[in-house]
Amino acid sequence: MTATELMERHRGLLRGDGGELALIDARLPAEFTRRHLLYAANLPLSHVGLEVAARIPRLGTPVVVCDDGGGQAAAVALELTVLGYTDTAVLDGGIDAWAAAGGELYSGINVPSKLFGELVEEHFGTPHVTATELARWLAEGRDLLVVDSRTRREFNRMSIPTGRSCPGGELVRRVGDLIDDGTTVVVNCAGRTRSIMGAQSLRSAGLDRVVALKDGTMGWELAGLELEHGRDELAPEPSEAGRAQATAAALEVAERCGVGTVDRSQLDDWLADATRTTYFMDVRTPEEFAAGHLREATGAPGGQLVQATDEYLATRGARVVLADGDGIGATMTASWLIQMGWDACVLEPGWLDSADGPDLLVGGNDAAEAALRSRQPPLPYDPEDADVARAAMQGYLDWEIALPDQYARDGLVEFQFC
Repeated sequence: MTATELMERHRGLLRGDGGELALIDARLPAEFTRRHLLYAANLPLSHVGLEVAARIPRLGTPVVVCDDGGGQAAAVALELTVLGYTDTAVLDGGIDAWAAAGGELYSGINVPSKLFGELVEEHFGTPHVTATELARWLAEGRDLLVVDSRTRREFNRMSIPTGRSCPGGELVRRVGDLIDDGTTVVVNCAGRTRSIMGAQSLRSAGLDRVVALKDGTMGWELAGLELEHGRDELAPEPSEAGRAQATAAALEVAERCGVGTVDRSQLDDWLADATRTTYFMDVRTPEEFAAGHLREATGAPGGQLVQATDEYLATRGARVVLADGDGIGATMTASWLIQMGWDACVLEPGWLDSADGPDLLVGGNDAAEAALRSRQPPLPYDPEDADVARAAMQGYLDWEIALPDQYARDGLVEFQFC
């Protein structure tokens, strides 16, 4: 496939009239991180056997594989053909041909989601507080709830003083019981995206006194403030009243953003459909997923799914069905995926109670999750050299903030916010 042909397919997908396409970058993660196409999913040859069934579940999916001329694309394309994929092509001239044809090349990881987070802040005017301001608020004893929207593992490694772990997909479910009318909620992550998306999720669900911590834990360190380490305080499960309030808020979001529901029969039909891809994601916490999930589901905690769409959803134009216990987190996650251009909906709540024993599996998809984590470069952090760490963190934040300008140069279809 030529770069010009791929560009036309690419724009058709963004307009919603281009069918399906999985764009795969076959290089090693370090090479991919330096420069790649915006919607490319990184899948080097060594990871194909372990990951491809989850990331490109339909064998008839059109797949285009690219590299930078090193031969990796041809090797991955051949492996996909051996595995039974029937519509595989290599990008002629690789990513350099794309750039020569006028296409943008992006650096970094999870770029579609990080770009989207910046555009969300710009569109909704999501308010933020700086690290210095938050430190002053804490010293003054203000009525605050600091919630960390990263994974529990990340929170345990380092956290803002007084913070509680509440992964992004859980925020709307769990925060209501922890605040009163005078409480200000501060949402943080390591950098920007999950802070912005978490804060805006709560605001979209009807909470007004919510702000994002500007630049997250990186901003806290850059301000010369001390992080805490080794904590594991998790925001608790909601009370009955808290769950009812969160359910009502999620239903309002569903109405506004067009989040539909499907029953188990419809899901089974879609999963059996050989003509279109359906991703089925369980967006509960890893602990809940491991305790019991539907056999066909992939574990993808809601906040992480929105943060890393390129890792979980390699096929553009696919359907996405999300499930959780009560529909709250699934609805909030689906609302963001819809705004990112995905055809997303929610499995009707109650599926867990009605599932037969043979339908349920116990345990996580640890091998696939470990493979995904192994490809991600660590966040810029070097505790042995403070100057290097500070420069790396500031460079990372500057790169993320600049993504909308690069996207504007690309001239792609705008996101549709609700």
